[in-house]
Amino acid sequence: MQAKELVQLAEQFGSPLYVYDAAKIQSQYKRLTSAFSKVEKLRINYAMKALSNIAILQLLREMGSCIDAVSIQEVQLALHAGYSPDQIFFTPNGVSLEEIEEVSALGVQINIDNLSILEQFGTKHPNVPVCIRLNPHVMAGGNANISVGHIDSKFGISVHQLPHLVRIVENTKMNIVGIHMHTGSDILDIEVFLYAAEILFDAAKSFKNLEFLDFGSGFKVPYKKDDVETDIEELGKKLSKRFNAFCKEYGKDLTLIFEPGKFLVSEAGYFLAKVNVVKQTTSTVFAGIDSGFNHLIRPMFYGSQHHIENISNPKGKERFYSVVGYICETDTFANNRRISEINEGDILSFRNAGAYCFSMSSNYNSRYKPAEVLWLNGEGHLIRTQETFEDLLKNQIPLPVIATA
Repeated sequence: MQAKELVQLAEQFGSPLYVYDAAKIQSQYKRLTSAFSKVEKLRINYAMKALSNIAILQLLREMGSCIDAVSIQEVQLALHAGYSPDQIFFTPNGVSLEEIEEVSALGVQINIDNLSILEQFGTKHPNVPVCIRLNPHVMAGGNANISVGHIDSKFGISVHQLPHLVRIVENTKMNIVGIHMHTGSDILDIEVFLYAAEILFDAAKSFKNLEFLDFGSGFKVPYKKDDVETDIEELGKKLSKRFNAFCKEYGKDLTLIFEPGKFLVSEAGYFLAKVNVVKQTTSTVFAGIDSGFNHLIRPMFYGSQHHIENISNPKGKERFYSVVGYICETDTFANNRRISEINEGDILSFRNAGAYCFSMSSNYNSRYKPAEVLWLNGEGHLIRTQETFEDLLKNQIPLPVIATA
């Protein structure tokens, strides 16, 4: 999207504002499917926790995507957006047996990631198709909080517990139809991914009635100019060849599944905020915006770097600014970043704001959550209105009138 278009959207819908470029989401989806075009059966399950607006879900459904959900509420949102139960995978962590049973009753494919729930579910529902999430004990990911396949991770059943797992399956006569892994997010070294894939292939040999193998996702996207990213095309070439060979060994054409979230929507997102004040101190020039980590927490939570542009003055002389928010504690988006000269009232654009940005926003400091807009076919479509004071009061119950002495 062009700076001029983004400024116009900020003027039309106000700030702060999330904007998503539909064309970028579509091109990323096509890029991934093209990379694995040599696989006979390929399924993309969009990890909707990245961005769960139903308009985005509908856009991806039209392209042929299915859904990866991590809560029953996400399952219900996907159903509301028009997905059928067989297009939804439920991949939770640490949820109750009751929640898994409730999702299973909807006809959604369930994925179980611990031995306790696996045995309980298999004993009660031996005929229900189940996928098992394994922990390959492979460290991958750009941050400790998003590396989920290592030995100390809470996610998945340890591959070293495979004999115990197989014993549970044999005792309960469960119907295991899939094996799943997810090593982490921001994977750069595809050799690490391929190494983990070999662990999954080896484990799959213990189950005779598989229909699919789910390799998770975690592909890295660029966050700044000349940034590195996962070479999807190279991964597609190497993994497709190995997957097809394994299917021949297994004696059956299995479905290859990925569950990308960030890869599909991160680069499509722009977060727009207005500069409230430019504040000069003895050592720093602060650009204070009309937002904070209540709307975009990733820089404070993960230390992530989102490229920031002054779209009101894109060709201005660059100066150093620390971009900060209006939350009443340390609330920093960037320290001493080179940005085109900023004046009060300018609109700043934060790139890569499509994944885990709005979905992690909050009402901290009792601020409203911003609106969301989808840029589709050269036009901005409002897909979520900005919250109002009534939204803050919703579900709150005041005390009854209390008589005082």
